[in-house]
Amino acid sequence: MIRYALACKDCDAEFEAWFASSDAFDRQVERHLVNCPDCGGADVRKQVMAPSVRASGKGAASDPERVFGKLAAKARQHISENYDYVGDGFAEEARSMYYGEREHRPVWGETTPEERAALKEEGVPAEPLPPAFVPPKKEQKSKLN
Repeated sequence: MIRYALACKDCDAEFEAWFASSDAFDRQVERHLVNCPDCGGADVRKQVMAPSVRASGKGAASDPERVFGKLAAKARQHISENYDYVGDGFAEEARSMYYGEREHRPVWGETTPEERAALKEEGVPAEPLPPAFVPPKKEQKSKLN
């Protein structure tokens, strides 16, 4: 696993992400799968960073699955604490924010394959969450009594 320091070209946000290899990073960037956590933009670049050097000896090598599990848990927690769950109304919310009908805010929810295709065709910046990053679903605020 490789940890890269990244920067968003759209909003200058700095963040880190883990990749299986340098080639995996390049493929994901090419497919617009690496997104800025602040603005959602897919135009990211690597930052200059010092190499990570491990001490030799017992326990020096990390288990990649364990490392990814910790990363996924942090991502789930971040999404749960900072994003509004909008359930099956995600496509409508994303579209409304994109067209300026609603104020922008971080949201997550569900879409059908047809809704995902329509959002992509319209240019609405929305990507599916990797399954490992999906937090437990909360009740939608609009459905609470």
